Amino acid sequence: MYKAFLIKYAEIGVKGKNRELFEEALVKQIKYALKRCEGSFSVRRTRGRIYIDVLSEYDYGETIGNLKTVCGISAICPMVQTQDKGFDSLCQTVTDYVDGQYPKKSFSFKVQTRRARKNYPMDSMEVNAAVGEKLLEKFPQLCVDVHKPDVMIHIEIRENIYIYSTEIPGPGGMPVGTNGKAMLLLSGGIDSPVAGYMVAKRGVKIDAVYFHAPPYTGERAKQKVVDLARLVARYSGPVYLHVINFTDIQLAIYDKCPREELTIIMRRYMMRIAQEIAQKTGCLGLVTGESIGQVASQTMQSLAVTNEVCTMPVFRPCIGLDKQEIVELSEKIGTYETSILPFEDCCTIFVAKHPVTKPNLQVIKRHEENLQDCIEEMVQKALETEELIIADV
Repeated sequence: MYKAFLIKYAEIGVKGKNRELFEEALVKQIKYALKRCEGSFSVRRTRGRIYIDVLSEYDYGETIGNLKTVCGISAICPMVQTQDKGFDSLCQTVTDYVDGQYPKKSFSFKVQTRRARKNYPMDSMEVNAAVGEKLLEKFPQLCVDVHKPDVMIHIEIRENIYIYSTEIPGPGGMPVGTNGKAMLLLSGGIDSPVAGYMVAKRGVKIDAVYFHAPPYTGERAKQKVVDLARLVARYSGPVYLHVINFTDIQLAIYDKCPREELTIIMRRYMMRIAQEIAQKTGCLGLVTGESIGQVASQTMQSLAVTNEVCTMPVFRPCIGLDKQEIVELSEKIGTYETSILPFEDCCTIFVAKHPVTKPNLQVIKRHEENLQDCIEEMVQKALETEELIIADV
């Protein structure tokens, strides 16, 4: 049972004078993730290193699982820590560690020492050679490979001595909250939760908006979206989900606009509403799960017409991914099984049989004029009657 973990990061290390701010943000997110775990932990930071000390009984699998959702972590290293009681004690600790960690000793290894405490009586190369020699004496079936070892045994000599050989990959990226906030247009599909995860991984705090169309979409469809928001919240922190009743607007578009343009015009009004909520809540941009050419409303021409209604940036992190790549990401973050539940959202119900794939902006605007007598009032009502749900883990 490991009593400590070393947390590694990647991009944060090149942040120069702002590095400490990013490290502090990462520590905050680690503490948030550890609150979901049984047990008590202490998180401490030194320059270039973040350590987690285990203070009580805990569930190792649960702890690793939650740490793997922290954006900014590149690797989680379960480690043994010991006080400096002389070189013989260090060698004994390393051999005990290898014996317990690897029941089968038929592998190659390399010892790599980092000596942050320069008053240690041996330099890094001397420690590497001497510890390696002790391991070969203790376990003759081992062999040394300094180029491509099966196992890399790390020794860090600091105020204490830390030993580890396992690096569990984290999501990487930047700590959530270090790059502003954005509004995610969240549907019940596969793509938009992945888009939310990808933007959160770049340090962006996520709010979300969902367009509900009762009675055409039921409570189970809404609950599906709430569940997806909670799954995204494992990576992004609590998601403020704005549920908008879109039924009246959709019916008006259905009655007054050409059938082949229904999806495009609906998307334009969704973007208008999402932008208004985003501006009120301090978001700096919109996020969607669109991918070029995946459906009729996601051709280059359709995306250009949709974008025209927005004054703030629209981020589409899935834009260059194909469907299989998006599915694989959704499986990785745990949203796929929820996304494929058979509860329709408002877009799929009102979709046209033969939607336009190359819409003309001027034609779309002309047909939107058919809505002038009612649309502003409907949009205002939708905004005034929104339901706010805080989706958290």
